[in-house]
Amino acid sequence: MSTLYKDNTILISHLKKGDESAYAYLVNTYNRALFVYVLSLTNDHDQSEDVVQNVFFKVWLSRKKLNLNYSIKSFLYKAAYNEFINQYHKNRAISNLEKVYMEALEEVVDDKNSDLLERKIALVNKGIKQLPRKCKETFLLSKKEGLTNIEIAEHLGVSIKTVEGHLTKAYYLLRENVGNQLKGILFILFGDPNKFRFN
Repeated sequence: MSTLYKDNTILISHLKKGDESAYAYLVNTYNRALFVYVLSLTNDHDQSEDVVQNVFFKVWLSRKKLNLNYSIKSFLYKAAYNEFINQYHKNRAISNLEKVYMEALEEVVDDKNSDLLERKIALVNKGIKQLPRKCKETFLLSKKEGLTNIEIAEHLGVSIKTVEGHLTKAYYLLRENVGNQLKGILFILFGDPNKFRFN
């Protein structure tokens, strides 16, 4: 029966009818992926579990409102993001820098392609590893360590022009993989918005 649920429309149709086996399939299929995604937002294991549990609970409660023509996976990712934001707002005040961070995340999650986030994070990670050695070193000192161009130049014993050249090349190569949403992906990968100085 579970193979039947691989069809998005059939799965949603059965969920709308209150089919518990369809719901079990939904949870078993997407629980792990959603948890990993939410963990990338919260960096908190317990909170991530709470968010995912709340998402599935709310999906079941509002199952009759599900749209047969909309990807259930896209719906789950968007619901998880919204739940994360709701909890984040409740738990603390958000600074201006953190608002930029949230906007960058939302820009990525809002895309209609539900596999976008995981695929682009993997592409950026792979792209960073494949950067030319000096280019990669410069890029990581800038984005991971948060050093200024002047600090990087002093650290590597090169000119600021050389540093700028490496960073420009890194952005160009990475954007070829992920397009205009590179900034949002880098926020997710490296976390602290205070480290970011986009050239």
